[in-house]
Amino acid sequence: RHLPRPTSDLPGADSGAACGSGSRDEAQGPAGSDGQLREDAMSILEYNGGVAMVMVGKNCVGIATDTRLGVQGQTVAFDFTRAFPVHSKLWIGFTGLATDVQSVEQLLRFRTSLYRLREEREISPRAFAAMLSSLLYERRFGPWFIEPVVAGLDDDNKPFITGMDLIGCPVETDQFVVAGTSTKNMHGACESFFRPDLEPDDLFEVMSQCLLASLERDAMSGWGAEVRIITPEGVTTRKLKARQD
Repeated sequence: RHLPRPTSDLPGADSGAACGSGSRDEAQGPAGSDGQLREDAMSILEYNGGVAMVMVGKNCVGIATDTRLGVQGQTVAFDFTRAFPVHSKLWIGFTGLATDVQSVEQLLRFRTSLYRLREEREISPRAFAAMLSSLLYERRFGPWFIEPVVAGLDDDNKPFITGMDLIGCPVETDQFVVAGTSTKNMHGACESFFRPDLEPDDLFEVMSQCLLASLERDAMSGWGAEVRIITPEGVTTRKLKARQD
C-alpha cells in the first residue's frame, strides 16, 4: 500500500508569507515545482528595499541611509527613516523588512531607556552593540528580518562602528560597513574612495558619493538619502537628492 504523501512535500507547501502575491508561481517559494531555485526569487530582506552605510573618520563617524520604502518593485514612499538616534553620540541604521525595522527600533528605545534609568548614564557604543546582538540572537528561531549598522563615539571620542546579520553576529572594523540591497555596489565604491583619518567634511563627501553612485545602480533603493556626521560637538544631518526613476 502507498502511504499518503506528506503535505510538506507538496509543491508550494513551504511558501513564505512575505511575497504578498497570490500568483501560483510565487506561492511556491524560492524553489519551483522541479526543486530548482528560481532566478526571480527575492529575499525577505530585500522586500522593502533600502541601504545603509557607516564609515569611520578622524574623531568622527558617519551614518548614511536612503529614504525609499517599496513593496518589491513598487515604490510606496520616499521619506522613510532608517537611521535613529540612541543618544547624541550614537546612532543605529536598519535595512530589511520595514515593519521589523520599526518594531526593533521601539524595543531598543525601551531597553536603552531602562539602561539609562538604572545606570544613570548613557550607554556606550560597544555595550549597545552587545545588547543589540543579544536581542537579535534570542529570536534566532524566528528572527527579526533586519540587518543593523551601528555608529558612535565612546567616552574618549574614539569612533566605533559595527554591523550585524539578522541573528546578531557582529563584525567590527575601523573602516566602513554596508548593508542592504546594494551592498556589492557600495563595497566597490567605498574601497575606492575611503581613506583613513578623514575630516568631517571629507567624510561627508566620500559617503555621499559612494551612496549616490550605488543608488543609481539599484532599483530597490534610492529616491533620496540622509547622511549624518557624528562629532564630539554634535550631529550634522544633510539630505541628498537622488534619481527618482
